[in-house]
Order: sequence, then structure tokens, then C-alpha cells
Amino acid sequence: MTHELPELEYEYDALEPFFDKETMEIHHTKHHQTYVDKLNAALEGHEDLQTKDVDELIKDLNSVPEEIRTAVRNHGGGHSNHSFFWKLLKKDTSAKDKEIQKALHEMFQSGEAFEEAFSEAALKIFGSGWAWVVLSDGKLEIITTPNQDSPLNEGKIPIIGLDMWEHSFYKLRGPDKAAYLEAFFDVLNWDQAEENFMKAKE
Repeated sequence: MTHELPELEYEYDALEPFFDKETMEIHHTKHHQTYVDKLNAALEGHEDLQTKDVDELIKDLNSVPEEIRTAVRNHGGGHSNHSFFWKLLKKDTSAKDKEIQKALHEMFQSGEAFEEAFSEAALKIFGSGWAWVVLSDGKLEIITTPNQDSPLNEGKIPIIGLDMWEHSFYKLRGPDKAAYLEAFFDVLNWDQAEENFMKAKE
């Protein structure tokens, strides 16, 4: 199986003014494409691994030969994380009356408190990485991962994820990560988050 860049379900300008068209296009066609290409290159000659879905590879990195494990971790992680991320972006959705909202309110008492906690964790990331809401042992928690590491490798199920690499926001917002986080909550696809949450609980 050759891994391929997934098509977006929206146009590159669909998230403006929160996420700009140029960044979205470069992020998808350049950065994500590079992860796909380098993952495929790493898997050449490993027919048994080529048949696996990228998430399967990430969940069980110890089964990947040591000589390509770092490449699969980095580029497979980049492919997996971004494929998950694109689906979480959509304007004008609401958390209201959703199970994910109820669970987050139980944990944080309010939507505002959740956003503050998520943003605080994201802003503490040193260098590049991701901020996540995951389901772990049946409970929601906020975690971060460095580089392109995935919660899947830790046995945790991602519900919400945000790319905190500078290529995600620098062209529009410069070093203002807080403004990027604020914009993310304006385009967070709560319908997809709900779907992720309900599947994770099955």
C-alpha cells in the first residue's frame, strides 16, 4: 500500500479569516505531502509494513525495524496527525448539547475553563509539537507531544488535536501563538470532535 495525501473536504480559503488560504495550502500540499513521501520512502522494501494503515504503524512502533523506526515515527506520525487534524477544522459548529461538551464541562466546569487549560498546555510546548485532548483509560485528559509524536503510540485515543509547529500559523500571525489558539477555537469542528469521542468510547 502506498500512502497518499488525503484530500481536504473544504477549500483552502474556507477557514478565513481565522486560518489563511496561503498557510492552509502550503501546510497541506508541502508539509503534509513531504511526510507522506518520506514515509513511503522509509517503507520501501518492507512489504509487510506497507500493507498496514499508518495508525497501525504508529500504535506499534516497536514492531518496526530499528533502522527505519525513527523515520516511521516522524513521517508516519506527521501523516497520521495531519490527517486527523484537517477533519477537525470547520467554521460555525457548536459543542452545545454534545456528549463531548458534557464530558469537558464535568472535567473543567465550563467551556471557557477548558479552552484556558488547553491553551496553557499548548503554550508550554517547547519548540514544535502538538496539543491534544485524548481519551485515556476511559477519561479525558489534555496532553502534549513533541515533534510529530502521536498519542496513539502511548495507547491514548486522540479526540482533539492542534498542530503547534510554526508553519501552522507564522505567516499570518508571526510568533503570536495565543492568537493562533484563539483562532483555532473559532474553527474547531465540534461535530468531528463528537464523532471522535463517541467512537473512542465504543
